[in-house]
Amino acid sequence: MIELRGLRKSFGPNTVLDGIDLDVARGKSLVVIGGSGTGKSVLLKCILGLVAPDAGTIRLGGQDVTRLPRDAFLSRFGMLFQGGALFDSLPVWQNVAFRHLKARMPRAEARARAIDALARVGLPERTADLYPAELSGGMQKRAALARAIAASPEVVFFDEPTAGLDPIMAGVINRLIREAVTDLGATAVTITHDMTTVHTVADRVALLHGGKLRWMGPTADLDHSGDPFVEQFIHGRPDGPIATLR
Repeated sequence: MIELRGLRKSFGPNTVLDGIDLDVARGKSLVVIGGSGTGKSVLLKCILGLVAPDAGTIRLGGQDVTRLPRDAFLSRFGMLFQGGALFDSLPVWQNVAFRHLKARMPRAEARARAIDALARVGLPERTADLYPAELSGGMQKRAALARAIAASPEVVFFDEPTAGLDPIMAGVINRLIREAVTDLGATAVTITHDMTTVHTVADRVALLHGGKLRWMGPTADLDHSGDPFVEQFIHGRPDGPIATLR
């Protein structure tokens, strides 16, 4: 579903992505791990066209993304932002139905679809008319997840989905992400530092460091990869190749 070849991006003298080759199969869930500032978010932004790569190709469903109409291209994606990024001036249902309302769907139908999406992430109908500030952090994250899946996208990106949540709520969000992706049959890419998220939502895992993919493989192979980069990262060891290269 997603094919990257030779993807490169630098900001001044800082090379963030240095020749990334990456495939994400249709309907599968890839989690990209790596330290802060290693280019995980830039990778997602390049795929979405929010950042222009310096070199390389990006294909979605076999099509060069630079040749696809912009609105039609973006309509195939859903996104769960790290901070939720809900519009604080809109009630929850309008946040969830934002894409439908922008497409001029009748408000009654858009609201009904929003309530259905909220139910899929465990939020009752009464939350639809509340504002984001009236929700707890965990409920805001659920509402943001409902927005990400409301239009049944082909591809969903999750940017640090459990950031700022307690372990119990993080577990709830991880389970909801796995269920949502499975129910939609969507292709998913998640970036995270949370190893619990990795083991819950990933079919495959990729480790990004120094602008390169250092390791990629099935989640089941992660704990016995034999790769020094992976071993250091998943065990949080201060010494190793990642510390050496920083």
